[in-house]
Amino acid sequence: MVLNQKPGALALVGSGEYTPAMNETDRSLLETVGGPSAACVVIMATASGLEDPSSPARWTRMGLDHFQKLGTHVEAAEILQREDASDPHWLSLLEKANFYYFSGGSPQHLIETLRDTPAWRIIQQGWQNGAVLAGCSAGAMALGGYTASVRSVMRGDGPGWIPALGLLPGLITLPHFDRMAGYAGPEMFHQLLSHIPKETLLVGVDEDTALVRGINSVASNWQVLGRQSVSLFSSEGKATIYRKGEDVPRNKFLA
Repeated sequence: MVLNQKPGALALVGSGEYTPAMNETDRSLLETVGGPSAACVVIMATASGLEDPSSPARWTRMGLDHFQKLGTHVEAAEILQREDASDPHWLSLLEKANFYYFSGGSPQHLIETLRDTPAWRIIQQGWQNGAVLAGCSAGAMALGGYTASVRSVMRGDGPGWIPALGLLPGLITLPHFDRMAGYAGPEMFHQLLSHIPKETLLVGVDEDTALVRGINSVASNWQVLGRQSVSLFSSEGKATIYRKGEDVPRNKFLA
């Protein structure tokens, strides 16, 4: 692992992991660790660990194929349940990596599987020392300060905000944001905005789109990559939209 003593690139992806839509984004992320030949990517289908076994297997196949086509070394860490996050085999694999990628599924399962585990400590330390950390859909939702409890929403009890992994403690990420209008009307979204935890920024990331930090000369800058846009919401519910190639101003939430 390259020890830069500064955080690596970070990517919050709305959808499209391991598809051609993310080729440009992933190539940019690979360049931050010296390019495809220098990268050691570890993909994790952790968020799909509660689904049918064919689901994590499918994400793993897609991830391996995707990064192999980009010309880099890639392996899968099969951390699907909490006990896996202490398995010496997977811990050794994580320690060698300089690029970590979480695919989609249940953010709550991902959080419960990794929180306060040796695997998450290794990933955090690796990122602090310059490794790339990317999360798509549930993977992106789990990296903030809070995320919506899927179980609470399914019961009709509202978002039921639960603490996430806290890498970005002032942030809540909503992936697939351009599709939200199809299953959450204005009233429901207004209710969601009015109940977010204090000192928290809500960010909506459209499909096939990523909010990325650390790929340009100013490591703290955030930028929109991909096909669509990113929406940042103020505490009053006002949205500011940033499109492909645009920089997103850094603030205390997007630290």
